Formats: sequence, C-alpha cells, structure tokens
Amino acid sequence: MNITDLKNTFENLRTEAGKVLVGLEEPFELLVVALFSNGHVLLEGVPGTAKTLMAKTLSYMVQAQFTRVQFTPDLMPSDILGTSVFDMNTSLFHLKKGPIFTQLLLADEINRAPAKTQSALLEAMEERQVNLEGERHILDAPFMVIATQNPIEYEGTYPLPEAQLDRFMFKVLVPYSPQEVEVEILRRYHHGFDAHDLEAAGLNKVITSKEVVAIRKLVQQVTVEDGILNYIANINAASRRSPDLVLGASARAATHVLMACKTFAALQGRDYVTPDDVKFIVPPVFRHRILLKPEAEIEGLDADSVINRLLAQVEVPR
Repeated sequence: MNITDLKNTFENLRTEAGKVLVGLEEPFELLVVALFSNGHVLLEGVPGTAKTLMAKTLSYMVQAQFTRVQFTPDLMPSDILGTSVFDMNTSLFHLKKGPIFTQLLLADEINRAPAKTQSALLEAMEERQVNLEGERHILDAPFMVIATQNPIEYEGTYPLPEAQLDRFMFKVLVPYSPQEVEVEILRRYHHGFDAHDLEAAGLNKVITSKEVVAIRKLVQQVTVEDGILNYIANINAASRRSPDLVLGASARAATHVLMACKTFAALQGRDYVTPDDVKFIVPPVFRHRILLKPEAEIEGLDADSVINRLLAQVEVPR
C-alpha cells in the first residue's frame, strides 16, 4: 500500500460510514486519524448523538474485535483487566481475561467510574500491555480506546484526572445535529434502518485489522519540515504563556499533534505536512489538556476560543 492507496481507503471508509452515520463527517474523520496514528479518542456529547454507533461502525469496517464496557460507580479495576480464578479440577489459578483484551474498546460514560477504575486503563493506553499478578500481557494490535462522556450531567460522575486525559490523542465534540440532518435520520429509521444491525444497513468491511497496523507504519514516511516542527513547538509554548490559561499543553500534546498531522496529510494523499494540517489538528488535541483561568471563563471564553487565539498569535511558516 502507498499514499495514493491510503487516500482511496480513506475515501472508502467515509463513503461506507455515510450509509450509517449522518452529519458526523468530521468526528468520524478524527476517529480514523486517531486509529491510524495509534491514538485514543474521548468523545464528548449528550446521550443520543451516535457516539457508540460511530465506534461500532469504525470497528466493523476495519474488522477489529470490539468490546463495550459500561462504566458505573461500582465498576472495579478487575472488571476491566481481569482476575485470577482458582480451578478446582486442576488446583491451579488461571487468568480470566477482562474486556480490555480486545482491539477496539468502547469505555462508555467513562466519567461515571471512580478514579481507581479509570486508572486501570492508563498502562494499557500508553504501553499496550497489562500487568496482572506480576505477569505482563501484550494487547493485540491495533489496540484503541474510544471513551464517551456526557458534558451536561455531573451528578454521580468523577472528572477524569489530567493524567488520564493526557492519554487521549483527541477530545472530539459531538454536537446536536442540525434540523435537516435529523430529518434525514428520521427518514432512514422510517425506511427500516436498525443501528444494531450494521450488515443489514449495507455497511461493507473495508480493510482488516492487520492492514491498520501496516497503515500506521506507512504514515511514518510522511515528510515534516523543520518549519512545521518549530510551528508545533511554538504553539505549544504559546499555550504555556497564555494569560487565559492556568495549564498549557504538555509535551505529549506536541507529539500527538505531529503524529496526527502526518496521518491526516497521508489520508489526503500527501507525503508532507502543511500548516493547515496543524491548524485542523491542534483544537481536538489541546482542548482537553489546557485549563482555563476563572477570569477567562467569566469573560465567556471556552477551550476552543482560547486555542483559536493561540493559533492567531503564532506566526505561520511559509
């Protein structure tokens, strides 16, 4: 596979996704970029905005093993990782693997579980491995976590700590659909669309999970000039100097911008990164990593508006 083939693959993924998803082109595009960049995604939106459907659609098209875990306040780390079980017949302990032993894990409403349970994902997300009973278990590639959270409901929720948030490559906002999009959704359901039966919806498998691993290696060939590297570093540094922020972007944020930009460029059929790629990728990478000052919030600013200010301040390389 080469860059041209990858562009065609990306077009096929978008075309097929359009059979199931309506009005979610950019969120789905970012999911694909994260998958091919070896990253994880936090989807934020109110219930009923097709966050779970997006994850299921992506896993179906890349033929990845899919597991969904509903996070609740009583969920324990062992419910995710697994535990040792004593076998009476053999008088031996054996590992009963948890749902994290998959390729695409949907952590639904991740902020409903306490920090102890949320942290069970940290090692898996960063190192693609799990340590249980002193034994290391490598997770099957391509491993990806897609987590969802509700931005409105705070009762009975536990905000994700910064260390957990920093593991996610993107925070993708899934808004309400415009009225014309909702009309199309209603039309599809009227004609028998069933979100629980993707095969009946005519969705086709596009690539295999092994090809996803090959694509991850392919995007590493994309060229990034020093001017682009300095541009990314300057944006990162500007976030730390911003008078609107208590906390700027981390070093991991810069590396995530770089990796995602290379993937995004390759999906457009290019073997080089442009400043426009950086401008498109920075908001979903930064919005969950920066922390606004109370004065900025009183002023009516949110994370995206501060990020736009940063991008406007930093000189764009020619």
